[in-house]
Amino acid sequence: MEWFSKHLPLWILLSFCLTGCALGPNYKRPAIDAPENFRSALTPTEQVSLADLPWWRIFEDETLQQLIAEALEKNYDLRVAVTRVEQARQIAAQARAQFFPQIGYDGNVAKGKNSFLASPSPNYGSAEDSALLSLSVFWEVDLWGRIRRLNEAARAQYLATEEGRRGVVVSLVSAVAQAYFELLELDLELDISRRNTKSFEETLKLFTLRLEGGTASRLETSSAEALVGTVAANIPEFERQIVLKENQINVLLGRNPGPVERSATLIEQDSPPEIPAGLPSALLERRPDIREAEQNLRAANAQVGVAMTNFFPRIGLTSLFGQVSPELSAFTAGTANLWAVAGTMSGPLFQGGALVAQYRQAKAAWEEAKLTYEKAALNAFQEVSNALISRQKLAATRAQQYRAVRAYTEAVKVSLKRYVAGKASYYEVLQNQQNLFPAETTLARTELNQLLAIVQLYKALGGGWKEGESMMISKGHAAGN
Repeated sequence: MEWFSKHLPLWILLSFCLTGCALGPNYKRPAIDAPENFRSALTPTEQVSLADLPWWRIFEDETLQQLIAEALEKNYDLRVAVTRVEQARQIAAQARAQFFPQIGYDGNVAKGKNSFLASPSPNYGSAEDSALLSLSVFWEVDLWGRIRRLNEAARAQYLATEEGRRGVVVSLVSAVAQAYFELLELDLELDISRRNTKSFEETLKLFTLRLEGGTASRLETSSAEALVGTVAANIPEFERQIVLKENQINVLLGRNPGPVERSATLIEQDSPPEIPAGLPSALLERRPDIREAEQNLRAANAQVGVAMTNFFPRIGLTSLFGQVSPELSAFTAGTANLWAVAGTMSGPLFQGGALVAQYRQAKAAWEEAKLTYEKAALNAFQEVSNALISRQKLAATRAQQYRAVRAYTEAVKVSLKRYVAGKASYYEVLQNQQNLFPAETTLARTELNQLLAIVQLYKALGGGWKEGESMMISKGHAAGN
C-alpha cells in the first residue's frame, strides 16, 4: 500500500500517456454538391434568408400567433420529443461516467462450522463467526479510445434528438399555420356557397314569377331549381369539413375538440415581406432534419472506432480496501485490515468472426447514415425549389383567376338585365351564374395555395432556426398579446 501511494503520481502520468490516442476515423463532414443558388429563385444569391425571421414575423394574424404559441406549449408530439431529448441526455451522462473510477462496496457476516465466508476452512468442527467489509475501485485505462468513442457517439445521438425536437417545432408551427389557413379557406368556400345559393334562389324566384305571368316555361324554373339544389348541397359538406378542421387544430394544440376562434378572413391575410431564400449551402446548417442526419452520421462514425477497439485488450487498474476476520472482535482491534492493488487486462483470442462482423456492421451503418445525410440535403434543395416556384406561379395564377371572377360577376349582372328586358334567354342567365360559382371557388383555393406556399417555403428553409432567441422573444410576444 505504501509503495502504491508513493508511486501514485507515476500511475496518473502513465494513464494520461496511455489515453493520448483513439482508434477509428475522426469525423469529417461529407462533401455535398450544393448548387450556387436555388432553382426558381429570382433574387440574386444572398446570405439573408426568409428562415432568419421568427414565425410571428411570417404569420402576422394575431389569432394564428396565439394558436401557435399554445401549440408550442401543449402539443403532445413536441412534449414527447422533449422527453426523448432528456433520455438521450441521460444516456450521454451514463457514457461519460465511464471516464471515472467505479467504486463499490461489499459486506458479509456469517456463522457456521468448517466455513469462512462461505468457503471451507479446517476449524475442527467448531462454530465460528466470519465477517468481510470491503471497498473496491476499478478504473479502465482508455488506451485505445473505446470510452472516448462511446462518449462521442452518445453525445452525437443526444444532439440528434435535440435536432429532432427542433424539427418537431418547425413542423408544428407549419402544421398549425397550414390548418388555420385551410380553415379560413373552408369558411370562404362556405360563404361563396351561401351567396351563390341565394343568387340562384333569387333567379328561381324571378323565373317563377314569369312562369306565373305566362311569359316563361316550366323548363326555366326546373333548371334554376336544379342549380339551387346542386349549390346548396355544398353547404352542409363545407360545414362538416370546418368542424373536422377545427378538431384537427385542437389536437395540434393539445385541446379537446371544439370551435376555433378566427379574427380575419382568408383574403385579409397579409403576405410576408419579399426576402430571398438565402444560400443553398446555408441550408445544411439550418434545417433540423439535415442537422439530425449529420449527428447520426457522427455517432455512426464513432461506433466504427468502438468496433475497432474491441479487437484490443481492455486494461484497468483495480484496488481493494477493507477488513476481513474470522472473529467479529478483530474489526475493532484493528488487526483485520485488507488491501490490494492490481492491474487487469482482458482481450479476445477467438470469437468465431464475431468481432469482424461487428466491425463490418458498424461500417455498413456508417455508410447508411452517410447516404441518409446526403439524401436529406438533396430533398431539402428540392423542397425549397418547389416552394419557390409555387409561390411565383401561384401569384400569376391568382391574378388571372381574379380576372375571370370579376368578368363572370359582370356577366351575371348583364345577363339578368338582358333577361328582364327580354333580350336574353334563361339559359344565358343560368350559364353565367353556373360559371361564376366554380370560378370563385377556384380563386379561394388559389389564395389558400399562395399562403400554403409561404408556409412550405418557411418550413423547407428550416424557418426560425435561431431558436434560442426566437423562442425567448415568442414567449414575451405571446404574453404581450
